[in-house]
Amino acid sequence: MTEELFFDTDCLSSFLWINNTNIIEALYGGSVILPEPVYQELSNPSIPHLKQRTDELINREVAKVQDIEVGSDEYKLYKSLVNGNENYKQIGRGEAAGIALAKTYNGILASNNYKDISYYITKYNLKHVDTGSILKEALEKKIITEDDGNIIWDKMLKKNRKLPEKTFSEYLKRE
Repeated sequence: MTEELFFDTDCLSSFLWINNTNIIEALYGGSVILPEPVYQELSNPSIPHLKQRTDELINREVAKVQDIEVGSDEYKLYKSLVNGNENYKQIGRGEAAGIALAKTYNGILASNNYKDISYYITKYNLKHVDTGSILKEALEKKIITEDDGNIIWDKMLKKNRKLPEKTFSEYLKRE
């Protein structure tokens, strides 16, 4: 069984914006966890197609939504990350929820937001994937070709997704 992946909004939305979640489904179907704050962010009424595509993943049991119970260990960490204090830099709700759940359940954090998460990846020794590494894994498992990856990457960039290189091929060269 694949370890559970706790997705942040930015990583999953890279695939949702271009209406291409088949890679997520093929690689991680049934192991995709959307923390409740991430689901709420994806449910923004001004972008209804993201919620619709997210709900399709949930209905097909590719993904599920996970609450953070008030008073639990993950809740305490989540609140510390969202509120910030002398021990924690304040970060967004989606990133905080993903970190708290990945740490608590020994899962994998799926996020592109290195600025907010890199410190916590190190601090909690979290396993981590991002959009580029997901596409690379799909390439290695022959789900996509490098040309497919470049087309997907270009579509994501055209939807203003922040990716570290101009092409998937360039990303592969730096890895």
